[in-house]
Amino acid sequence: MKGNMKLQLLRIHTDGDYTNGILFQVCDDESREFLCYTLEDQHQDEKVMHETRIPAGTYKIDFRNVGGFNNRYKKRFKDIHKGMLEITDVPGFKYILIHCGNTDDNTSGCILVGQTQEYGRKDGWVGRSTQAYFNIYPMIAQSVEEGEEVSIEIINFS
Repeated sequence: MKGNMKLQLLRIHTDGDYTNGILFQVCDDESREFLCYTLEDQHQDEKVMHETRIPAGTYKIDFRNVGGFNNRYKKRFKDIHKGMLEITDVPGFKYILIHCGNTDDNTSGCILVGQTQEYGRKDGWVGRSTQAYFNIYPMIAQSVEEGEEVSIEIINFS
């Protein structure tokens, strides 16, 4: 029987054009292990293309093996890349990826990852994004590759 991997994203701060969060892995005993900080676009009642975060909810993560991001990451992360981590089945959204970036200008509704986080900057900020990606990608990708169900639950605190 295949297992499953549960991730949980707690959105903790929204200011202007961005949303800060914290990404955890939910363990079998329901405890949480910190993975990294996140940065997304802001909430908007009506979706604005490339400027709106996805709604809170639980979604499946799978590989996306086509597109510009996939081609760039194949070269950039050639030792670990198996496909982009795509959050699927989000109503009204498509091609929502988990990837590197530092400000909300680097996301079009996607989730950026970082090892550090700052508040009060115009576009939000996560730092050491590449290092965070290197830390979380291999374990998530391995679970997807092994056929496990990988899900992310997104909870709004802000």
